[in-house]
Amino acid sequence: MRKIYFDHAATTPVDAGAAELVMQYMTGDFGNPSSMHGFGQAVRNALEEARKQVVAAIGAASVGEIAFCSGGTEANNMAILGAARANKQKGNHIITTAVEHHSVLSTCKYLAKEGFEVTILPVDHYGLVNVEDVARVITNQTILISIMHANNEVGAVMPIAEIGQMLKNLNRKIIFHTDAIQSIGKLPVNVDQLNVDLLTISGHKIYGPTGTGAMYLRRGTWWQPIMYGGGQERRRRPGTENAPAIIGLGKALEIAVANRVAYVKRITKLRDELVDKVLSRIPHVRLNGHPTKRLPGHASFCVEYIEGEAMMLYLDMQGIAVSSGSACTSGTPEPSHVLLAMGIPKELAYGSVRVTLGKYNTREEIDYFVEALTEIVERMRLMSPVAGSNCTPGACVSCSRAENK
Repeated sequence: MRKIYFDHAATTPVDAGAAELVMQYMTGDFGNPSSMHGFGQAVRNALEEARKQVVAAIGAASVGEIAFCSGGTEANNMAILGAARANKQKGNHIITTAVEHHSVLSTCKYLAKEGFEVTILPVDHYGLVNVEDVARVITNQTILISIMHANNEVGAVMPIAEIGQMLKNLNRKIIFHTDAIQSIGKLPVNVDQLNVDLLTISGHKIYGPTGTGAMYLRRGTWWQPIMYGGGQERRRRPGTENAPAIIGLGKALEIAVANRVAYVKRITKLRDELVDKVLSRIPHVRLNGHPTKRLPGHASFCVEYIEGEAMMLYLDMQGIAVSSGSACTSGTPEPSHVLLAMGIPKELAYGSVRVTLGKYNTREEIDYFVEALTEIVERMRLMSPVAGSNCTPGACVSCSRAENK
């Protein structure tokens, strides 16, 4: 059976160049980077090279602004908890949005239990926050704002640079964090151009290994560690570094940034073809997120009258891997909090499917997917008790083509 992977927002295969380095530092140059002998120092040098690669990728000022950790969730926790607690004498107000990853939302809600006031801003029907809405809720107690660069479920790209510029114009000491886990390697990511103080990334979204991530902390930003017990990562994240994975992350990020322009051109064209074919072949389908302000390989749909998890499983039986939302909430009975925040009715949100393309996908795979999805939707609607006269069973393709002539 043919195997097609369309779930790159969940994870990516490790780039061959990165995998080679991971294997080298797992089996050959395997020393502890904190050891003073030659084995340890060889790994330390490679780890510091990875730190330089992150600095170059995001336009940071120095290697001292980068701390490695176990992944995006830990990086987001480090950024938010560390900044909030370090600045609680200055104020207790935090601002975020309703469509953030759970590693941000749950952390902010936890801080509310510590006495912080958290404002969760709404988004528009595209999933975008309004800059004026951010400005409107800032108070003299605001110490931290955390807004993702690009949404993991619908691909919407937030106006981070504009929000950062607004904060600079206020001339206030408000720390600005962005979760760039989905955008790095796909969009231009420069900490000065985005006007951010904290930025977080993850290795396995950019063809690097799982189990590694990084936090950028602008020099001079008040922040404190959330873990204790060792001097690693300049005491920002104690514990022996996962050096092989970190070295792989650095290499994967270097490759992704070097090839970004060509990658975006190719993958955007494929995504647009996929979206056009799905919307023209299958009736009663909604494209979620902004039509242009979106990640290049990202397409999220809501398909009326059927259930997204079942649709995903049927596609998997055809050898096609997609998701019905964030991989971190897979298996939960509730529909996506992102779709609900965008104003999508609950019954429609249940019918969501997320298709995220990667650098190895082809036009032939898109055609195979569209054919399979069309057949699956028709079959499921035949069995649907709610489709009724809204979608004539067996006539989906013909009515769609008629509507789009």
